[in-house]
Amino acid sequence: KFFLVFKKWRWPNPIMLTETRDAGYGLPVWNPQHVQNARQVAPMITPAYPAMNSTLSVSRQTLQILHEEFCRGFQIVDKLWKQSEADPAAKLNWGELFEPSDFFINYPHYLSLCIVGPTQADAQAWAGFVESRFRKLVSDMLGRSLPLSKIQLWPKKFEFFIADKAALVTAAQRRNCITYFVGFQVDLLRMRGKQLNIELQMHNFRDWELSRFQPLVPGMDVMAKCFKVKELPKIVFEGMYDGGKLTAMKKRRQIRDADPKRQERKRLAKLQALKAKMAEIQKKKEEEQEKDKETDAPVDKKRKLKETDDGEPEKDTKLIKTEATETDGPVKEESENQDEEEQEEADLLANAIDVIQSEELTREEAEAERTKLLEGGFQAEDEDYVYEEDDDADYIGRDAIRASLANEPTPVTENKSTVDKRSLPLDKEEAEVLRKVGYTVVSDDDAVVVGGNVVLPWRKPSANDYITSKTGGSNQMKNVRIKFRTKFDIVELDTHGNVIDKGDDDFMPSLKWTGRRGGFEFKLGERGLGYYRTGKKVVVPSNTAY
Repeated sequence: KFFLVFKKWRWPNPIMLTETRDAGYGLPVWNPQHVQNARQVAPMITPAYPAMNSTLSVSRQTLQILHEEFCRGFQIVDKLWKQSEADPAAKLNWGELFEPSDFFINYPHYLSLCIVGPTQADAQAWAGFVESRFRKLVSDMLGRSLPLSKIQLWPKKFEFFIADKAALVTAAQRRNCITYFVGFQVDLLRMRGKQLNIELQMHNFRDWELSRFQPLVPGMDVMAKCFKVKELPKIVFEGMYDGGKLTAMKKRRQIRDADPKRQERKRLAKLQALKAKMAEIQKKKEEEQEKDKETDAPVDKKRKLKETDDGEPEKDTKLIKTEATETDGPVKEESENQDEEEQEEADLLANAIDVIQSEELTREEAEAERTKLLEGGFQAEDEDYVYEEDDDADYIGRDAIRASLANEPTPVTENKSTVDKRSLPLDKEEAEVLRKVGYTVVSDDDAVVVGGNVVLPWRKPSANDYITSKTGGSNQMKNVRIKFRTKFDIVELDTHGNVIDKGDDDFMPSLKWTGRRGGFEFKLGERGLGYYRTGKKVVVPSNTAY
């Protein structure tokens, strides 16, 4: 009944054993109509005078965790009750109700808060103060300002240094430290972007809450670092699970696989993948069928032709004749024109063969005449056409080059050795034709830098640029001073040639820790070692190179 009552209780209605009364001794009594009392989330009122709320520190985030535990306890007890009703003599297993919490496998993200101090005494006092302020950090600052669906602080501490490896801490701070963990789950519906930044909340926590501690000794600080569930150190699982982190990860996987929502998502994803695969298989089958149809058509034609050759020519020839007679008149005219053109080309070819045989030509000249004929450069003798050399010179193409070279005599050089242009490679043939027409042809081997031997006017030294030495030796150049119209930033370089960063309002370079500074944190960042303004985006100046 205990779990059933708290499971179905309608908060923020207060839980009271008796009515509150004022005895008149001047002490404040809890009143639901008071403004501060009306904002309380889960009030449980004490029965004795003065009546007060015993759960004042409960927030909406912690109430969510309490309600989940009440529901889990009710399910376990209800299952045991049904087992006892079915078999009164059966032994009930109450150990499930008292199993340790699965905090370190229930959340996808975790935040470690490491409290460090210079000495053991300072660390104890500092840690007690910080622990009392964790409630405001988790419930008020992180829980309200960030898009989180659930957040929980693990109340047990670890006396180990669990923080960023790049944090600059001393050996004494590593010895005198304790670490707490906060688990949280991001609400993706409220999330904007892909990153969650908590620097502003940590900065406000240091300035508004931790700055009240007195005396604040240099070396007292709180360091935060984010982890994913698989990145948690092994030491946090020791003592909670027999097999350590490996057993914890296996249990987490079992819990996730048993989730009905996750099972439904996996089922839908698998169904969608099967549908896509079936559609792809169907598409391939259709493509194969189309290819088979295309390949079957030529095979059928060949089969018909073979049948006509084998002894059944009458049926196929009759069909061909009937199809030919059914065609239109324009088709006949086109076929007749094609026959006439083929006959003319055959006559021209025969005429060219007669001309070649009648004249005593070399093998190369005969080959040139044949190529000219095939390219359309040969004309019949009975046509009134005068061939001119400029006709092929206007068109600098392969056909025109071959035609022009075929009609030209072979040139004679100074040493009286003849060069046959038709035997040259094609690129050299084109170059010869271009040279004859009047173009200047320069090959890649004869590359010339135009103006390479020209000295520019402003490079020529004048007489005023030299100073005559008193000893009568050679003249010396004057010292030249360069003045820039644009003003440049003057920077200092170190021994390695890097620019030395002087700092600005958001960054103060420092090679060692010189004490706590309000609004700044000492770390090794993008601009080097020094004090960076907390919550401010690091911007490297344009005149600085690292």
